[in-house]
Amino acid sequence: MSFSSLGLSKPLLKRIANEPYTNPYPIQEQAIPAILNGRDVLGVAKTGSGKTASFVLPILHRLQSDPPAQGRYVNTLVLVPTRELAVQVAEVFQTFGRDLPRRVKTVAVFGGVSINPQMMALGGADVVVATPGRLLDLISANALSLKAVATLVLDEADKMLDLGFADEMNELFAMLPNRRQTLLFSATLGDAVQTIHNKLLHNPLRVGVEEKEQDISQIRQVAYRVSAERKGPLLRYLIKKGEMKQVLVFVSSVRTADNLVIKLNKNGIHAAAMHSQKSQGGRTDALYQFKAGKLPVLVATDLLSRGIDIELLPCVVNFELPRSPKDYVHRIGRTGRAEANGEAIALVTPDDEPHFRVIQKKMGRWVEFIESENFDLSGV
Repeated sequence: MSFSSLGLSKPLLKRIANEPYTNPYPIQEQAIPAILNGRDVLGVAKTGSGKTASFVLPILHRLQSDPPAQGRYVNTLVLVPTRELAVQVAEVFQTFGRDLPRRVKTVAVFGGVSINPQMMALGGADVVVATPGRLLDLISANALSLKAVATLVLDEADKMLDLGFADEMNELFAMLPNRRQTLLFSATLGDAVQTIHNKLLHNPLRVGVEEKEQDISQIRQVAYRVSAERKGPLLRYLIKKGEMKQVLVFVSSVRTADNLVIKLNKNGIHAAAMHSQKSQGGRTDALYQFKAGKLPVLVATDLLSRGIDIELLPCVVNFELPRSPKDYVHRIGRTGRAEANGEAIALVTPDDEPHFRVIQKKMGRWVEFIESENFDLSGV
């Protein structure tokens, strides 16, 4: 099936052809025609499944025939759990909306930065991508109104609930018009998400496959046995020897992330940290530089891993193992996407080995081990 068979406009198809897309993902094949027909949609899909474009493309199609937004009355509202995802979704709208006959203004709003520039940017916004808390702040300041929302999108609804946004979400739902299209996307469909589904969606089409086991067959996994004190030098050795240009390194704490970045930069490897205690400007800049290939190493905690979505990321390193096998699979799933090959490296200390055996057993795959004790790590 091709994008041209889904009912999208010619200008939008031309725009898609300028991007690295060949055929639609399965969720796009199902969701796009339904959204174009005005149906509510319940999408159960993990990050990297093509979910964002499945709602961005039909919304842009519809907006081409709608009049521009007036003043503070937004047409389309997309609620997301994190600042990074807000920026990412807005970028997808802007990418596919470029050069369309009718300009679509998209604005991302989120906390952690000054509210005044966001208030000024909202005038005439067709699409607002927002985190719940900042959106409520802007509504309280009369910077925008939800009375004219024609389409509501809840992206990663399970994550929003996990982060404690249930009260804010209910407050926002009460402000929305009864007649609207609602699109709900979630990686899982637990009781809390099911409650939102029952409350907001009318006869929705369900698309996607709930909790489908993540395909990691394209990912080459390798583990290095290493003592705790040689972990840092070994990471630098692997990056330099492998001439890695883009590697995402996972750690378990803010302190480890910051210390690791200091050591990497001190030893000539350009790196930046991505965690909750970084300023929003610092996080946004680091992610932009990393995606653009200008920053070779990004060190991140699990808290922000969902906001890091890079289609052709070549390598992921588990500098520290996560607590759950599911988190391990989620981490390494940042690479090997879109049927591309990827590499996942784990640095495993003697104390880590029992836990890593549990991870491998749950994952259903045994990982090749390499002994590193004889590696010459001097000078790295």
